[in-house]
Amino acid sequence: MRRFIHSSLCLLKKMKGKTPAEQRWLQRQLRDPYVKASHALNFRCRSAFKLLEIDDKFRVLQPGYSVVDCGAAPGAWSQVAVQRVNSAGTDSELPCGTVVGIDLLHIPPLDGAHFLSNHDVADPATHAKVLELLPSGQAHIILSDMAPNASGFRDMDHEKLITLCLTLIDLAGKILQPGGSLVCKYWDGILTQKLQQKLSSVFGSVRTLKPNASRKDSAEKYFLARMYRKPIKS
Repeated sequence: MRRFIHSSLCLLKKMKGKTPAEQRWLQRQLRDPYVKASHALNFRCRSAFKLLEIDDKFRVLQPGYSVVDCGAAPGAWSQVAVQRVNSAGTDSELPCGTVVGIDLLHIPPLDGAHFLSNHDVADPATHAKVLELLPSGQAHIILSDMAPNASGFRDMDHEKLITLCLTLIDLAGKILQPGGSLVCKYWDGILTQKLQQKLSSVFGSVRTLKPNASRKDSAEKYFLARMYRKPIKS
């Protein structure tokens, strides 16, 4: 509780000298129950609750699983993954999993996770490093909460994020084991169907999710793709 009060005071101090739009964002942060809960539970940001909700419902993370977290910074999804796959070995009676996080930005260290900071998810050199870190060179699941820097032009931002999501299908071809899963964020728009069709071509099941922790006024949604089958090379 003391930590949250301290964080709230810091946010209030930050409001001084801010534009009206920036002040509205800070005020929304103060009212947001998921921001409060993330402070209370020591998660690095509120996005942790989106993955917690998805996993509570669909059980995509299991002890012993190997997970690749794309766009991992600041590391909240990796925190959830470490807990759920037991990659820090917290429970000695359960199998120990693996969590590998990738981001163009710096990711602060986390016990139980291997982070590739300043790495591009789409770079083959990054793929090679991920393969080295994964037991048997395969992942059970790819997670992606990554997004491009917002330009303010909705259609352009939508297209950029869909392009990022399509790179995950290429990554899956190199590291995802048959029967594996993918969770990826996208912003809804005209290219959504294209992405869904691409996913459906290599996954047996694709469904759309809108977690409660995802703000209602946001175009943000998630695809949960399961039962991966590697495409047949012609």
